[in-house]
Amino acid sequence: MNRFASRTLCLALVASCSFAGVAIAQEPSAATSKPDASFVKQASAAGLAEVALGRLATEKSSSADVKTFGQTMVDDHTKAGDELKTIAAGKSLPVSTAPMPADVKAATVIGNKDGTAFDKALKAKMVADHEKVIALFRTESTSGKDPDLKAFATNTLPTLQHHLDMAKQLPADR
Repeated sequence: MNRFASRTLCLALVASCSFAGVAIAQEPSAATSKPDASFVKQASAAGLAEVALGRLATEKSSSADVKTFGQTMVDDHTKAGDELKTIAAGKSLPVSTAPMPADVKAATVIGNKDGTAFDKALKAKMVADHEKVIALFRTESTSGKDPDLKAFATNTLPTLQHHLDMAKQLPADR
């Protein structure tokens, strides 16, 4: 895949995540704390980044294990994102409609790699991202004020830990 096609794929993945978002009121309810609202924004952006990277993995990797992992990211993070959107909508909390700019940039860099270099970069990003998001979800699970968001974080943590374990087992060379 040439560099232009790779960048186009990354941008298309990000755009598809952005347009899949649901319009949600922009004013959080007075009952929701700022940390809870921040969790919603960060968690939804992280989920979109994982979906985009998962799609990239299914399209670009030549490793069956990496492709399977990528599809798992798409499926699980889409499901979690939909659940978070539903909870957030009920509380008039905005969700992110795109990954964070740093994640878009990282996806572009990873997408420009091929073969073993692609798989190695994807693995490193997925491990780092899941370590970071697990910390975010643990904080919400233990310190969040909103019971629905706390429950969502608590219930999602085992899946995120499983993703981290899977990412660590990905082949980085063939």
